[in-house]
Amino acid sequence: MKSFIAGLPKAELHLHIEGTFEPELMFKLAERNGITLPYESVEALHKAYDFNQLQDFLDIYYQGMNVLQTEQDFYDLTWAYLEKVNAENVRHVEIFFDPQGHVDRGVAFETALNGIHSALQAGQDKFGITFGIIMCFLRHLDEDDAFKTLESALAHKDKIIGVGLDSSEMGHPPSKFQGVFAKAREEGFHIVAHAGEEGPAEYIYEALDLLKVERIDHGNTSMRDPALLKRLSDEQMPLTVCPLSNTKLCVVDDMKNHPLPNMLAAGLKVTINSDDPAYFGGYLNANYEAISDLINNDKENLAQLAKNSFDAAFISVAEKQRLNADVDSYLAKNS
Repeated sequence: MKSFIAGLPKAELHLHIEGTFEPELMFKLAERNGITLPYESVEALHKAYDFNQLQDFLDIYYQGMNVLQTEQDFYDLTWAYLEKVNAENVRHVEIFFDPQGHVDRGVAFETALNGIHSALQAGQDKFGITFGIIMCFLRHLDEDDAFKTLESALAHKDKIIGVGLDSSEMGHPPSKFQGVFAKAREEGFHIVAHAGEEGPAEYIYEALDLLKVERIDHGNTSMRDPALLKRLSDEQMPLTVCPLSNTKLCVVDDMKNHPLPNMLAAGLKVTINSDDPAYFGGYLNANYEAISDLINNDKENLAQLAKNSFDAAFISVAEKQRLNADVDSYLAKNS
């Protein structure tokens, strides 16, 4: 099954580019920028990646951000990710970046964006991986700060396709950002939001009804609300599920108890993603592998998950049809 997953055409729709920061690259960029990390070696940093809750992860995540200083740094970070997913037959990516986490430490909005975008464009030219960039607001900050960030993005609509909401979920409901998301919609951005990872099902309702999202990032706690499940199924609202992230952060206690099979049984449009793969133990194929036995290693189910990822992407109908046809062709040859 591993070889089947390796060749399966797929998209990734829930990926934080800052979460692809492997320790080796972090040390390299730290040395280049004259930054001293609080770890004596790459091996020590690898050990620091062994955390078991969301806040511990976020602490080291933001610490790693400090190494990113120049446009070349952001390019190198993004390029390293693209090389990995090209080897996994990923055809399209829609990646998140957190401008507030960079601007607040003195790195210009354009420095981060231009480095990321340049690498993605080079990846499309070399590997044929199409892309979109989604700018996320940090939910632990206030809405005024999010409005400032949105204002910075308006001059870059040629590079940014959407806005999202991430960071610490508990205590920061989507309703806190209703105004800035309304403005983002008016400006023509696609709308997504993290909801229902650790937060209650009510946060998912708020994301749907107040933010008017086009995708729910995570959505695990929808399983606790039958009415919400029915709504998500009826509306075919895509969920960007991240299996290894869920277990690493103890959202799910064990992969064998992951709600994915029940999500599929409820008719939800589930996609598989890696979230922050450097920290959570695996890129996109590893996440497919992690859930394969939960769906009886069924190639048709795995292919459907891949097709869901294209259906949920912010690409043209013609492009979705072409990529889904590639999945069908691959399945036919490998059944």
